[in-house]
Amino acid sequence: MNEYPLWKNLLVLFAVLIGAFYALPNLFEQNPSIEVSATHRAEVTDATVSKVEETLKKAGIELAGMDRENKKLLLRFSDTESQLKAQSALEPVLGGDYTLALTLSPNLPGWLKATGAEPMYLGLDLRGGVHVLIDVDMDAAIKQALERYGSDMRSYLRKQKIRYLGVKVEDGGVTVRFRDARTRDEALAGLEEEFRGLLLKAGDQGGKVFVRAKLSPREELAIKKFALQQNITTLRNRVNALGVSEPVIQQQGDRRIVVQLPGAANPGRLKEILGATATLEYRLADTEHSVQDAEVGKVPPGSKLYHERNGRPILLKRRVIVTGDQITDASSGLDQRSGSPAVFVTLDSQGARRMRNMTTENVGKPMAVVFIENRTMTKLVDGKPVKHKERVEEVISVANILEPFGRRFQTTGLDSTEEAHNLALLLRAGALAAPIEIVEERTIGPSLGQDNIDQGFRSVVWGFVLVLVFMAVWYRQFGMIANLALTMNLVLIVGILSIMQATLTLPGIAGIVLTVGMAVDANVLIFERIREELRNGNSPQASIHAGYDKALSTIVDANVTTMIAAAVLFIFGTGPIKGFAVTLFIGILTSMFTAVIGSRALVNLIWGGKHRLKHVPIGGY
Repeated sequence: MNEYPLWKNLLVLFAVLIGAFYALPNLFEQNPSIEVSATHRAEVTDATVSKVEETLKKAGIELAGMDRENKKLLLRFSDTESQLKAQSALEPVLGGDYTLALTLSPNLPGWLKATGAEPMYLGLDLRGGVHVLIDVDMDAAIKQALERYGSDMRSYLRKQKIRYLGVKVEDGGVTVRFRDARTRDEALAGLEEEFRGLLLKAGDQGGKVFVRAKLSPREELAIKKFALQQNITTLRNRVNALGVSEPVIQQQGDRRIVVQLPGAANPGRLKEILGATATLEYRLADTEHSVQDAEVGKVPPGSKLYHERNGRPILLKRRVIVTGDQITDASSGLDQRSGSPAVFVTLDSQGARRMRNMTTENVGKPMAVVFIENRTMTKLVDGKPVKHKERVEEVISVANILEPFGRRFQTTGLDSTEEAHNLALLLRAGALAAPIEIVEERTIGPSLGQDNIDQGFRSVVWGFVLVLVFMAVWYRQFGMIANLALTMNLVLIVGILSIMQATLTLPGIAGIVLTVGMAVDANVLIFERIREELRNGNSPQASIHAGYDKALSTIVDANVTTMIAAAVLFIFGTGPIKGFAVTLFIGILTSMFTAVIGSRALVNLIWGGKHRLKHVPIGGY
């Protein structure tokens, strides 16, 4: 009685050791750092390292450490002030070939770093940074969609040779006017077949005959959803250029976007990036002239020299076929004929017409996609950093025209499905689908973040200590067993959060504090049941056995209901509520394991098995 098999004891020991190992990185100090990442055109080489070291030495900035792996270089500093000075010094030197991201990095020993163990991420409220709430103008998105439908209707009616007096977007719909009812009815039948996402209705007022088109509720919802998702993709690509590690960009509600940049301290620069313009251009490649001649300055008339992202030069025609503002959708997939990665693009009516005409005349010839963005760069002028806007043009894809195409076509010749996915994102993120407005902005300084960490840590410690004291006084030696189980529980929570690479926020700390208080509930139920069995005259061993077995169902019921509440909070909550729900859910799971299995394993080792107990050290009964 009251004896675990060896495998169960080893299981408990293994779980505790794994949790302690992955929780260990959180004990080490985190240094303010800069992550230097190479773009497509560059690599982190020995020359890069030397340039960084020389620049920091000239600026009088001391490095606390430097790590290099793959295409990244991590620079650690002793304080935030040195980190920001180093960023200002390195930006004009490294230019646009590298991205500088402000971050925090733990000062881990080499043996621990080699295992891949990492501490938890710190949220905006603990680390400091910029929080921006953005509202997407859905009315403008609907209006843009109606403008596209109006243009498509004009093209359709011209193609069908149906005469109309005019097409006008007004009062949340599209009105098409005709000379007579017969022509209107003929057009209505065709428009209903061509534009199934619209609700069409014939009208006659004041001697004027017309067709009134409105968006169906389903189509309107799809347009709003697309506008929101495209804006999120656009903002994510733009924020990546800001140089911030672990940005959070997510939807809030049905029309708002939350942008959180931990470690960022310049909201003005954030607004500049969010308001930047980016676009795409499709151009034919010039295969008739020499690229080598163009590189030495002999660019033929009607052509222009570009460079692909790997640095390879390419000669393109100056005439633009279509631009990014004519792209209405883009998605990645596989070519049905070859099975190779492809990107499927949809154009508006004007872009489709131009693309159809150009591809019909140039089958078999290569066509390029040029990504254009106005970036803010920093250069040294008379020894001082000066910011200026620079137009960046990069060829992101080159593929042969296999056959004529128009409104919807595919781009092939890509190396991988990942590249196809990224290209689709770039195509969709070339420009914002709808105007945005910053409705809320908060800047949290690093010092305030550190205060939040200190206060949160103190709250956990005080809650933990008070619970330990109560259990030790009230339940004596059994209380000490509960305290060991509670300690194991806290270690497991931190370990699991670190394994998940979860982001710890203030509400998350609140969840941990609540879990600390709730974790001993199971032990209280067990110990009170043991006391009751002892008062009924049962033997010590039988009382311990009955205490754990009979309290189990109550413990499971109580914790399962709390887990359901935590799951509901996570599913329907946003931001801080999700952080609270995650730590609460994990804390409930670990508390059930440590309070029921972990504490019983300790009780069995100390008082179980063949031990003949005359008294159970569990306090007054």
